[in-house]
Amino acid sequence: MSANKLVAVITGGRQGIGRRTAELLAERGYKIAIIDLHQPAEAIHAIQAGGGEAIGCAGDVTNEATIRGFAQQVFDLYGRAEVLVNNAGISLISPAEHTSAADYRRVLDVNLVAPFLLAKAFGEQMLRAASGSIINVSSVAGLLGIADRAAYNASKHGLIGLTRTLAAEWGGRGVRVNAVCPGWVKTEMDLTDQARGSYTDFDIIERIPMARFATPDDVARAIAFLANSDESGFINGQALTVDGGWTADGSWQSLRLGKR
Repeated sequence: MSANKLVAVITGGRQGIGRRTAELLAERGYKIAIIDLHQPAEAIHAIQAGGGEAIGCAGDVTNEATIRGFAQQVFDLYGRAEVLVNNAGISLISPAEHTSAADYRRVLDVNLVAPFLLAKAFGEQMLRAASGSIINVSSVAGLLGIADRAAYNASKHGLIGLTRTLAAEWGGRGVRVNAVCPGWVKTEMDLTDQARGSYTDFDIIERIPMARFATPDDVARAIAFLANSDESGFINGQALTVDGGWTADGSWQSLRLGKR
């Protein structure tokens, strides 16, 4: 499908991966609708300054009434949405034995329940149109266990399960559902997590075969590929890693570093 005049909905589009995805899809001709916990004014202005068309909404994606209202706003203005990018997410770095039930549930609500609510809200229209692409932003933490991240890892593993289930249910009705699984990305979330002293740049770079963090643009380009059915029209139910080889490398550390 050509991106000309198509509509892409992006959650968590105020900064980081979401913002770069919104900008890139706008550059490729999509009309953009962003929802974020805070008004994404700078992202909207940047898109409009580049000649794109975009709207923004402030709202909590875990609130079903908010999601329904946002979807109706998009449909009233644009009539449809061909692409949904479930990018909004939060992290929680805490030993499992110190993680409260309330904190655990909050991470699941944002990272797993909200994508389901959004998929329902926009998927119904996509199913009627027999066309659409949903991309869920999971993580390498959805494929591997990483210590001190029980809630985050569970949410991202669950998001891949949701992706595969919706792909099985909706693929035959014209709606493809896939996930991207970034490794560590240099974003505001990374800076916040590092500020707590839980890891350093070196911890990540020495582990990745390509010896660098991902950029938001690296992930945005993978999302744009999955959004476009001309390029990925028979890809459905997949979890595309964008991790510089993190999940591919089973070497021990001296062997890994010796190959650089």
